[in-house]
Amino acid sequence: MSARRSWIACRANLRTMLTVIVILSAVPASAPALAKHAPPSEAAEIARCIRIAARGYNWLEKTLWGLRAQEAGWLGAEVANSNGTHDLGPLQINSWWVPRIARLIGRPEHQVRDWLRDDACFNADVARWIFLSALDATGDYWKAVGAYHSPTTWRQRAYAAKVALHMRARFGADAFATRSEKMGAVMDRTAASARQR
Repeated sequence: MSARRSWIACRANLRTMLTVIVILSAVPASAPALAKHAPPSEAAEIARCIRIAARGYNWLEKTLWGLRAQEAGWLGAEVANSNGTHDLGPLQINSWWVPRIARLIGRPEHQVRDWLRDDACFNADVARWIFLSALDATGDYWKAVGAYHSPTTWRQRAYAAKVALHMRARFGADAFATRSEKMGAVMDRTAASARQR
């Protein structure tokens, strides 16, 4: 009798575990969890494009790398969001931006969307533009990092903290050392000229 109860209990636990696995597998993962490891040629192309987009500004290149690490996209990425938009390409540019960018550059929306998804350099340039536009609007580096992700203040703070961790992991504990002394003045001078280029 006790062996039978043990078997029934075991079967009930197994059924519960399988139910949990099925439910969890149906829950959509966040964009970084969907990231794939890029082949070396793709990673090299993304790195080259980030360098080009930074236009020689070390602080901007570090920023773009921080955004890239947090977003964890890839060439061809089109990750669906719960609000009906999609995050596109290596720096996961939200499709919300597509109509605005299309108007700014005088190209059809479908072409802009394809470029954001499939062209690493166009994707990195747009990421740079979004970040520098936010920097110009807020006048605050970390608010601009957060605004890259969301217009909501609490989401901005959480996102900026994650990007800072990625930057620290990639560039070391002194990744921000020059920011406190020189970054403010450098960003003020270069943000406007970098956007112009």
